[in-house]
Amino acid sequence: MPAFLRLGGHPVRWQLLTELSRSDRQVRELTASVGQAQSLTSYHLKQLRDGGLVTVRRSSADGRDAYYSLDLDACRDLFIAAGGALHPGLTPVSAVPLTEPAGRAHRRPISVLFLCTGNSSRSQIAEALLQDLGGDRVEVFSAGSHPKPIHPYAVRVMRKRGLDLDDRRSKHVDEFTGRRLDHVISLCDRVREVCPDFPGPPTVAHWSIADPADEGWPAFVRTAQELETRVRFLLSVLEHAPTE
Repeated sequence: MPAFLRLGGHPVRWQLLTELSRSDRQVRELTASVGQAQSLTSYHLKQLRDGGLVTVRRSSADGRDAYYSLDLDACRDLFIAAGGALHPGLTPVSAVPLTEPAGRAHRRPISVLFLCTGNSSRSQIAEALLQDLGGDRVEVFSAGSHPKPIHPYAVRVMRKRGLDLDDRRSKHVDEFTGRRLDHVISLCDRVREVCPDFPGPPTVAHWSIADPADEGWPAFVRTAQELETRVRFLLSVLEHAPTE
């Protein structure tokens, strides 16, 4: 049996995958969402980790906690492989459409706010990537709980992608607390703990990503790549959002 079907076919593991497709989660949150004992939830999470569908990272807000994340690339590849194992005609040409769907050219742009602590690296990179890939389909912002100047490595890593951060500024989250937003995505474990409420309310998600400034240049390269992957998959969600 193909790996994706073997791993995802169990009802509890499918619930876990579904929950992680929406947001990174702590084990206690996953335990509550699937309605199972923590020992059983942890067992199924280990199966998903061993199968390469899920990763885990210690929280930067509290080292006693950990965040589980869905490896979207691995899920896509194993899902495609499962279809191809049954029939070659079930292998899609493109897994993530990025063109404007027919009939949606005049819809209101979807607003997205990325948050981290300093608004100096992760959220700035995510904002630039989504603006570039989403075009006029999205209205994108970023902010931080304790803003500081944009990190020079963030500028450098985006310049290598043809995107310029030189004229951008760091912003405090208070600039957006009264604004109606469609999606709010925290990228920092610390800022998730202090994220304010927004009118609407928006769809809220968390991407647990370590601060690259703690490690140096190679970490910025990895962070930009991870954020590009996540942003591309986010676009596929936004493109299938209900029209107004």
